[in-house]
Amino acid sequence: MKEYKSKDIRNLALIGHSSSGKTTLTEAMLFSSGAINRQGSIDEGTTTSDYRNDEKERKISLQSSLNQFEFNDIKMNVLDTPGYSDFVGEVKSALRVSDMALITVHAVSGIEVGTEQSWEFAKERSLGTLLVVNLLDKENSNFEKVINVTSKRLGSGVLPVQFPINEGPGFDSIVDVLRGKLIKFSKDGKGNEELSDIPEEHEARAAKLKQALIDSAAETDDDLLERYLDSGELSDEELISGITKGIASGTIHPLFCVSAEKNMGVKGLLSAISSYGAAPTDVAKPSGTKPGSSDLIERNVSEDETASAFIFKTVSEAHVGDLSFFRVYSGTIKSGMDLTNSTQNKHERIAQIYVIKGHERKETSHVNAGDIAAVVKLKNTHTGDTLSDSHAQIVYEPTQYPEAVLSVAISSKEQGEEDKIGTGLAALHAEDPSFHLEIDSELSQMVLHSQGELHMEVILSRLKDRFNVSLDKTPPKIPYRETIKSSGDHRAKYKKQSGGRGQYGDAHVKVEPLKRGTGNEFVNKVVGGVIPTKFIPSVEKGIIESIEKGIIADSKIVDIKATVYDGSYHAVDSSDVAFKIAGAMAFKQAFLNAKPVILEPIYDIQVKVPEEHMGDVMGDLTSRRGKIGGMDGDGHFQIINAKVPLAELYKYSTSLRSITAGRGIHSQSFSHYEETTSDVGKNIIKKMSSEEE
Repeated sequence: MKEYKSKDIRNLALIGHSSSGKTTLTEAMLFSSGAINRQGSIDEGTTTSDYRNDEKERKISLQSSLNQFEFNDIKMNVLDTPGYSDFVGEVKSALRVSDMALITVHAVSGIEVGTEQSWEFAKERSLGTLLVVNLLDKENSNFEKVINVTSKRLGSGVLPVQFPINEGPGFDSIVDVLRGKLIKFSKDGKGNEELSDIPEEHEARAAKLKQALIDSAAETDDDLLERYLDSGELSDEELISGITKGIASGTIHPLFCVSAEKNMGVKGLLSAISSYGAAPTDVAKPSGTKPGSSDLIERNVSEDETASAFIFKTVSEAHVGDLSFFRVYSGTIKSGMDLTNSTQNKHERIAQIYVIKGHERKETSHVNAGDIAAVVKLKNTHTGDTLSDSHAQIVYEPTQYPEAVLSVAISSKEQGEEDKIGTGLAALHAEDPSFHLEIDSELSQMVLHSQGELHMEVILSRLKDRFNVSLDKTPPKIPYRETIKSSGDHRAKYKKQSGGRGQYGDAHVKVEPLKRGTGNEFVNKVVGGVIPTKFIPSVEKGIIESIEKGIIADSKIVDIKATVYDGSYHAVDSSDVAFKIAGAMAFKQAFLNAKPVILEPIYDIQVKVPEEHMGDVMGDLTSRRGKIGGMDGDGHFQIINAKVPLAELYKYSTSLRSITAGRGIHSQSFSHYEETTSDVGKNIIKKMSSEEE
């Protein structure tokens, strides 16, 4: 592959709902560009993008895949991303280094929750967005319905530049509004086009759509608008210039028509991307901060700048090791170059650099500003880190991954494999930062947090395949809390005589509730030396240990004030141990006398679902003891806000998908602790007691 300057590069993330044809479109792009000599199939497991065994078995993309090829003297860096929402981290990382997004829309299903989610992700990054209506050759495809819904949901900036005239199983023809031609595609899968005049019955629609494009393009630039108002028209060059600016500014979202599986319309799509898609030089200058500071720094996308690059993905390849995927934001990265990891403040030497096509690698000597590549065997650098010139360091913002929505407790099936578990999951986390492992010392368990059940299955499957570790899964323990509703006190004596020196401790302890969230407080109000000062810390230690262990449900006690105010001692038999035990005994009974209650963690839940599923979802949340806090409309979707006990949320993402036929998504975050009802509290105590046994 020849060397490309920044202006001749296109960095494109291919995103959209699952089964909308992203991987097949990527395959058609590679074939149409001549990068591969045969278009692979998902069913046959022969696509360039989905080359991993687990992807072939499941017939879905599980990771983003970089595919680099040339078309019309433009270098295309296409990141094919998973559509399944469990792998949203892969989408986020791909968008992080892209200059535009291409969203696939299913010609039969139309706008789905994954489509809108993709749209929102692209907007978060302020990326120019193109849309592709795919699968126009399928039974029941309905382009008109898709266009109407798309315009309503995504806005008036969605402008068709093409429309089909015979969609369905016989699909082979579209009208190209910009070219002013009818295009008929060959049915041999080669993507060849036959151009002719637009049939008379479609001329009016083509003219109307072109006028809409001209109007929108003119409004992107004051000079263009002035010329348009003066002459009433724009030249082809001016129209393309306006569309390019409109895409970059987010005011124009061209919509194309394809059948990726039959390679129809793909060459035209690639031509459009090369003609008016955003180059790295067309978007906002990359900015970061000085290491250890919040001071902003900007860089020019130029080979003449000092070098800087961002690591957005890590993949472990057999016989190669870790491949770090990076985007060069400024300067040129060369093999053998010494750089600084500005994030970690560590030295790195750049080894072999590769251009990538799925699992295929081809070595290159250098990579210019705006381009994407992979480097092998970095020692101190991980996903999210920045590499830069040691004399001009910069730190780029890492990818922001969503909060995990599924948690499971894990344990080894074989004794002594804890270290292997930690090592294996750390290696997998380097590849996929959207999950994380938590070692919960309070509950004595390892908890794995993921983006969903399929995500969890993939993580554990890879752990077993690559590190030979098998795990058991159980619902994670709930971090309940105990507190009191009134005051209580008790005097306890610990007295033990067994010949020789005995044990004696006597403490009178009072407990009182504090405001929720205040914490715990220990107060010494002993006067007259009834308990010697040297034994007060022992009483406190006994109380603190009881607080940590809990009394009614083996859960940590919160928001209480414990006061020791009386007692007695024995000149010979009293000891630290005796007063520690006496303090614990007095505290325990005082706590039981003060109307103890169980607190459970409550989570804020936000659920986005199509309107037709709203009633079922709300009913399900209510059955989980949830409290609906309100609803917001978002086009065809409704956003339900609720507060739900954590104990009721295990595998909620799986249930939500079942209820909504895969069209619902949710996020969750900790809100507060809340007192349980009497019945729920009794069940918790009973459950905790049985686990203790």
